[in-house]
Amino acid sequence: MTTKKYTVTLPEELAEAIRADVGPGGFSRYVAQAIERKREQERLGEAIDWWESEYGPVSEAEMAEAAAERQDIERRHAELSRESDQEGAPKPARDDSQRAA
Repeated sequence: MTTKKYTVTLPEELAEAIRADVGPGGFSRYVAQAIERKREQERLGEAIDWWESEYGPVSEAEMAEAAAERQDIERRHAELSRESDQEGAPKPARDDSQRAA
């Protein structure tokens, strides 16, 4: 991606807080990512507006169903993550002093 330098005006406190968080050299990347995220949110808003104009507003029941489905997915991902962590963890050393001779 080609880059070009621009001048923007930001509140000093905000800019300094960002600089403190991202360290040297990360300011431009942080601002670019923030702008990209904002554009994504705007496009999602446009998609929702289109969807609702075509099919009507999302009902409370549909929202509840989607929330339950999201929770199921998050629960499953957490389980998979725990399983992966356990498989990758070093196995405890065998204690031969407990073995019967």
